[in-house]
Amino acid sequence: MSRPYLNPSDEAELREVTAKYADPAKVTDASVTASAGVTDSEALTSTVTPVTEVTSLPRGEREATLDALHTFLSRFIAYPTPETADAHALWIVHAHVVEQFENTPRIAFLSPEPGSGKSRCMELTEALVPRPVLSVNATPAYIFRKISDDAGLPTLLIDECDAIFTGGKTDSSEELRGLLNSGYRKGATAGRVAIKGKELVTEDWPSFSAVALAGLNTLPDTIMTRAVVVPMKRRRRDQTVEPYRRRLIGPEADELRARIGAWADAMRPYIGGQWPDLPESIQDRDADVWEPLIAIADDAGGKWPARARSAALSILKASQDKGVSLGIRLLSDIRDVFTEERLSSVELVARLVALEDAPWPSIHGEELTPRFAARLLSKYEIGPTTLKIGGRSVKGFKRSMFGDAWSRYLPPLASVERGNSGNPDNPAGHRPESGYPGTDGYPNIGNPDSLICPNCLETDCDGTCQEDQR
Repeated sequence: MSRPYLNPSDEAELREVTAKYADPAKVTDASVTASAGVTDSEALTSTVTPVTEVTSLPRGEREATLDALHTFLSRFIAYPTPETADAHALWIVHAHVVEQFENTPRIAFLSPEPGSGKSRCMELTEALVPRPVLSVNATPAYIFRKISDDAGLPTLLIDECDAIFTGGKTDSSEELRGLLNSGYRKGATAGRVAIKGKELVTEDWPSFSAVALAGLNTLPDTIMTRAVVVPMKRRRRDQTVEPYRRRLIGPEADELRARIGAWADAMRPYIGGQWPDLPESIQDRDADVWEPLIAIADDAGGKWPARARSAALSILKASQDKGVSLGIRLLSDIRDVFTEERLSSVELVARLVALEDAPWPSIHGEELTPRFAARLLSKYEIGPTTLKIGGRSVKGFKRSMFGDAWSRYLPPLASVERGNSGNPDNPAGHRPESGYPGTDGYPNIGNPDSLICPNCLETDCDGTCQEDQR
């Protein structure tokens, strides 16, 4: 049998040893040294050294193992969507080979209310991952030492994590957040100062480890962006799951964990070198999070490559829809209400407050003010300026001041048909598909004759702005 992970000389040596000893697991230091002509007095104390042959699993067996894991989890957990069930199964397999990847995504089971199945997710994860460490309100010092355990990398399972990160910032919560943030990348360490005798010495503690979290509501943004988020919900009355009893289900879980372990042993030599093709929209941090899971799905084969990519797109879309900051919401709403070339700050705020289902009528119990709007916009390098509107000098904004921020932080509103399309009144060739929305995601609200140039954001552009930029 060919072993591509061995070079020819190593493979020849393995064949020789296997042929000489009927049971490779009984090869000892003493027998090897004797065969090499080393006398008993020169030999070290004999210890049993098993020779483990790593074989590749047939693709059908890999797919069957992942299918069995998915079925097992779905018996006891009411997932919010099928995609989150797929992600959970892939994450569990990834925990068995986590040391092979450059990044390890966190998985976060979050819900708005108790009784939504989060702890059940953690219990089943504990039964299926290698070296699980399930803890509630663990201290950073404890976690650092578990990660450094000589037994191997643990799989950290932190339940009720909302108790750690709510109630304001503390030294402990910030230390744990730093550990979780840095530990998703291989080789990451956390620096600490220790007292040894009368001296203070610096120490680097490894922080790389697979981590699952469960808690109420949400987590710090820096953790959420490194996590596969599973928004758990209470079961509907028509949803039924099997009761989970560790004493009864434990043997079945152990058998399934052994199957996953055998698959992990087979793919360990090569899985870290895989570069799966990701959907075009999955980039940067999102690509770091999903690449290990999609690599495992590709190794399983069958329907799993397509399912993993579908799960990634679905979960990321849900996370992005819910994770809009107040600043991003302000930019989006301004894009909706900014219908003129110029607006005073007072008029802009009045339009924002009048929007239905917007947070602006009550921000921290008070209505949005021009001062607070200016403060929110300042981090995007946008600020009010003095303008002439209606013959008066007022503080306000030009629509062109928002163009850069809109293009960077907001999705486009509509696609653009390039070219003049036979419209003599549009010499620049910028023609939106309809009067609303406008070109390239810039506003053209309520005036289909007002064609906005996506380069200079002016309605009276004759196309020379593009020549100027050249």
